[in-house]
Amino acid sequence: MQLGGIHHLTAVTANASANHAFYTRTLGLRLVKKSVNQDDVSAYHLFYADGEATPGTDLTFFDWPVAREQRGSNSIVRTGLRVGSEASLQWWKKYFERLTIPHRDIGERAGRATLDFEDFEGQRFGLVVDDSKAPVHPWAKSPVPTEHQIRGLGPIMLSVPSLQPTEQVLTEVLNMRKGKLIEVKRNLVSSGHDQIGATQVQVFEMGPGGPGAELHVVVEPGARHARQGAGAVHHVAFRTTAKEYLAWAERLEKLGMRSSGPVNRFYFQSLYFREPNGILFEIATDEPGFTADEPMDQLGEKLALPPFLEGRRKEIEAGLKPLA
Repeated sequence: MQLGGIHHLTAVTANASANHAFYTRTLGLRLVKKSVNQDDVSAYHLFYADGEATPGTDLTFFDWPVAREQRGSNSIVRTGLRVGSEASLQWWKKYFERLTIPHRDIGERAGRATLDFEDFEGQRFGLVVDDSKAPVHPWAKSPVPTEHQIRGLGPIMLSVPSLQPTEQVLTEVLNMRKGKLIEVKRNLVSSGHDQIGATQVQVFEMGPGGPGAELHVVVEPGARHARQGAGAVHHVAFRTTAKEYLAWAERLEKLGMRSSGPVNRFYFQSLYFREPNGILFEIATDEPGFTADEPMDQLGEKLALPPFLEGRRKEIEAGLKPLA
């Protein structure tokens, strides 16, 4: 059993309208599903992805009226977004400068050229060059030129106070491979202390490998614990198939990992559990996908509700502010 890579990553925003504007008009992603948090229907759940809503490209947000996060360890501290070339990084750097979006100089991490930046709430990203031959599905209506569009997620960086407990779950439970040990500048992690210096990051790989199938784990024993809020990551999900989904549920139970058990999210099936430092993980199926209730050419144009919430549509719509 091998996970197929990153499935999606879910973060927190306190301003759904500004979030929608930034991720569609500025970053050029496609809104592929406008829905609600199925456990809290007062909140939007917005899904942004590539032109065909491909698993592994979904960056999603819960809309909660909360204060900014307190950065720290025991959390996901940076989200990789893949682009096709170093020329694309140069294009994005000039673009960020023109729009005064906070960013760093182009650097290198794990042997790949990288450009770190933040959104309007301090959500931390890194554009990462992915020169693999993986299929690319650009969005025709994106304001970003086709050759420079974001191709998907990965790698994802976690910060933990001790590596061993997390490593045990990643390798012995989730069957990830322990990869290279890399060194990064501490202020590129920014998980609670920005002093100059270096820190080590352990790479873990899933299935096919490459940036779309990597976790980078930085060990920071002296960092304070994070407190979630706007600009924080809520959880990261890993890819599986409908065929192997129940086997993963059985594996978690057999190995003593407390989990949610199977959860039907309609667009995919999910399993939720926490690694030893409290970071929330999810295993999610590629199937059936976002075209389960909308045609591909109409994704994200109206509020989509799974069948078990459809009977509450009027109530749910009344509680949501329209996206500007």
